[in-house]
Amino acid sequence: MSLSLLIFILIAIATLGSAAVALALKNIIRAALLLVVSWIGIASFYLWADAQFVAFAQVLVYVGAISMIVLFGVVLTRRAPVSVVDTTVTPSMRAVAGVASAGLVALAVVWGILGTELPQTSSRAAAPVVDMRAIGLELMGQYAAAILIVGALLTVALLGSVVVASHEEKLMKNEE
Repeated sequence: MSLSLLIFILIAIATLGSAAVALALKNIIRAALLLVVSWIGIASFYLWADAQFVAFAQVLVYVGAISMIVLFGVVLTRRAPVSVVDTTVTPSMRAVAGVASAGLVALAVVWGILGTELPQTSSRAAAPVVDMRAIGLELMGQYAAAILIVGALLTVALLGSVVVASHEEKLMKNEE
């Protein structure tokens, strides 16, 4: 077993393990923090595949921004310190739904892999050389307005979810 394969296996175990534990936890804060570990694992995959820019973007967007939005959303909309597990659905029904969902995703992945034509030659075309400075200039030049608009939309969506959640909490208190 080569060192590269061993690193790949370790990254896969850490990524999938943290994601599986995050799904099994009832405490949503801990689950969100474990998703951060899983996203770091995905960034490690990108580094392993020699895609440094994508790894950097993964860390910047998912580990930095998305995790903060998730944690703020959870903290600001949380009504009680108990878990938010739906008790109307039995655990066996959840297990069946989970297995069915995983089966559908696996079927879609296999269908996608089998439907993709791979090149028959083993020689790789040379990858275009793009440096980080050129990507940064493009993002802050031509696409700066789009990035600002997306950032504003995400902020408005977060604030809207907080307003909706706080309105529902007031309605629940008035009904009591």
